[in-house]
Amino acid sequence: MTNFQAGNKRWKRHRNNSELKSEINITPLVDVMLVLLIVFMIAAPLLSVGVPVNLPKTEAKSLLSQKDPLTITIDSTGKIFIQDEEVLSEQLAAKLNAIIDNGYEEKIYIRGDRSTEYGKILKVMARINTAGFENIGLVTDPINQ
Repeated sequence: MTNFQAGNKRWKRHRNNSELKSEINITPLVDVMLVLLIVFMIAAPLLSVGVPVNLPKTEAKSLLSQKDPLTITIDSTGKIFIQDEEVLSEQLAAKLNAIIDNGYEEKIYIRGDRSTEYGKILKVMARINTAGFENIGLVTDPINQ
C-alpha cells in the first residue's frame, strides 16, 4: 500500500466520524422554558393593584368588565389613591375631571379598607359623584365557605 492510499483511508475514516448528526438537542430549550416559567411565577402576583387594603367580605358576585377599571382606594389611615397614585381629598374631583376629559366613561370602583370609617368612604363617594361619575361600585372580598 502506498503512502497516498494509507492517508486516503485515514481521511475517509476520520471524515465519517465527524459527520453532522440530525438529532435535535432540546436540553437548552428546556432550560430556557424552565427559567421563563419561574420568572412568570414570581412576576404574576406583583401585577395586582398596588395599594394593600383589608377588604370587607360579602356574598356578592363579581362583576365582569371589558376594560381595566378605574380604582380608588382608601387605606386604613384614610389616604386616598387613584390606581397607585396618592391624591389629597381636595384634589380628587379635579383629577377625576381630568380623567373624564380624556374620555373615560366606565364604572369607578372604590376599595375601602375594613377598618376605615364609613363616613370617610361616603365622603369620597360624594366627591366622585360631584365630579360627574354616577356609575360607582364598591369592591369586597368573597366569603370563604
